[in-house]
Amino acid sequence: MDRRQVKASHVCTVTPEQADKLRGLVEQRGWKLSEAPYARWQAAGPEVMVVAYCSGKLVIQGKGTADFVQFLLEPEVLGQARFGYERELRELEHPAMFQPHAGIDESGKGDFFGPLVVAAVYTDNESGRAFLDLGVADSKTIKSDKRIHELAREIRTRAGDGCSVVAIGPETYNRLHTKFGNVNRLLAWGHARALENLLDHCPTCPRAISDQFGHKSLVERALLEKGRNLVLEQRHRAEADVAVAAASIIARSEFVRRLEQLGVECGLELPKGAGTAVDAAGRVFVAKYGADALGRVAKTHFRTTEKVLGLPPRVDAHPYQAR
Repeated sequence: MDRRQVKASHVCTVTPEQADKLRGLVEQRGWKLSEAPYARWQAAGPEVMVVAYCSGKLVIQGKGTADFVQFLLEPEVLGQARFGYERELRELEHPAMFQPHAGIDESGKGDFFGPLVVAAVYTDNESGRAFLDLGVADSKTIKSDKRIHELAREIRTRAGDGCSVVAIGPETYNRLHTKFGNVNRLLAWGHARALENLLDHCPTCPRAISDQFGHKSLVERALLEKGRNLVLEQRHRAEADVAVAAASIIARSEFVRRLEQLGVECGLELPKGAGTAVDAAGRVFVAKYGADALGRVAKTHFRTTEKVLGLPPRVDAHPYQAR
């Protein structure tokens, strides 16, 4: 079907609280708000018009409808993905998403404690549609670890050998970071290894998609013989692709599992992300095991290390990045 024949619109119901929250979010983004008959408010943004009616009906129209629903309304206001709508739009906007390819994503890059996990998932027409029907979405939009683990099990079952995971524990991560000199090179190495492992079982995979984190030549140079003919594509918001979304869930599930296991081994709760709770946990860990042991559970190039140890911050230290 020609996408020009399809009206880009979406209608759903929201509570008064959700309507108010959405208004605040679009105001923060500088959208133009105005009045409309029988409406609480209406707002005009990039290629989209949103009207919140007093009845609770929310109407979104315009070329930007898909992005608005997927990246703002569902994750920030509704807290869930409604993929019946998304699948219809995706088939029209991104038909190549249902062709054979791999998606790659990582988890733990912005977490002080725990590993860096990279996952690659192969999808084709059948599995891509099946994943959408399961509710597979960018892991950052799924707030429940329980749901992440449930989806990861479903993806692994469906993908079989078309799923590859490279988990880099804190001690190995710290050694590799010293060797490579920065996070992007380390991440490219992890992406390449995940792809090489996937190609062992999916040798005809023609292309792979990942988020934009550095020039794709970093990954291309890290690929071995099996991956030399693979077409690599980096995108902003790559998690909109179902294969990348599936990889993000697999990576997040493995990261959470390994972080919890580290906590059990050291007898402490190791929080996700970076911030005051992480700083406090780091100080408790150091008091219990000593500064030299910190690299067993944490990425020591983060600025958090200096805060935990009471040292002046390094200029080149990794900033806080909450995943």
